[in-house]
Amino acid sequence: MDPATAADARRKGCDPHTLDQAAESMLCYIYANLPSLPVYEGTRLAALASSASPDGVDRISRLPPELLSNIVSRLPSVKDAARTAVLSSHWRRVWLSTPLVLADAHLHPEACGWPPTPATSPAVTAAVSRILDAHPGPFRCVHLVCSHMSAHGARLARWLQLLAAKGVQDLALVNRPWPRDVPLPATLFAVTTLTRLYVGMWTLPGTAALRGASFPHLRELGLGCVEMEQGVVDSLVARSPVLEVLNILGCKAVRLRLVSQSLRCVQISWSRMEDVAVVKAPLLERLILFRPCKIAGGMSTRLRIGDAPKLHAFGYLEP
Repeated sequence: MDPATAADARRKGCDPHTLDQAAESMLCYIYANLPSLPVYEGTRLAALASSASPDGVDRISRLPPELLSNIVSRLPSVKDAARTAVLSSHWRRVWLSTPLVLADAHLHPEACGWPPTPATSPAVTAAVSRILDAHPGPFRCVHLVCSHMSAHGARLARWLQLLAAKGVQDLALVNRPWPRDVPLPATLFAVTTLTRLYVGMWTLPGTAALRGASFPHLRELGLGCVEMEQGVVDSLVARSPVLEVLNILGCKAVRLRLVSQSLRCVQISWSRMEDVAVVKAPLLERLILFRPCKIAGGMSTRLRIGDAPKLHAFGYLEP
């Protein structure tokens, strides 16, 4: 927490250290809920030198371009994938034609330790900007979860423009607090190629920003500790005609009204909900309510199930 935010917390009677610990705990839950990256986490690229052909013949480069691209896309980090470009002009073409898998956690300086701090954020955001500018796309999977974005609003807007233009499919955007009320640009809602979206520690644009927005391919949506006005989740679901999974973690949405012809699983964890109404969800199979937070007056979440004929798993209830 920066000194100004810490001083403001003390004026409000809060302990900055306690708030920091609570934020880190919530971030751990958000990180644990993020989908896995589609990469191979085994042998590092540097270790492969010992496995070179004993006669010195480069047989790997003779493989079909599609196979080479598949190999590069599954290397453990974007650093390893980018390093293949220095081998030859042929390998540079392979890297540039490979759908990008980018996780900014792989760009975090290892010597700086974890968690990331505001001091390391500029280096990470600069590296992300270079990669997004250099690679023509498409972007297969992008996880940007390490940066304190309150100081990089212009860069974030540029990133979202590039991601939209270069066809990102799987996107995770998590802001490192503090502050926790950093607005997420409405540009995100112009990314129509998304199949999976996870956002955490942001303030979402209001329902007015969603007018005309559409997520025709979105199958999975995760919202982690985001501030949002009433009706935003309902609007996002309504604009996602093939959405199958909705994951809400650590949010205050007050009321949730689910109308969807495609939803199969809804999970709401550590969230403050006054009312959850499953109005019409003919394909819904699983509804999970885990550790709902008490609302004002000590009341618990009110749950109403209307049309959900395929519902067969209803879990973690605390009547």
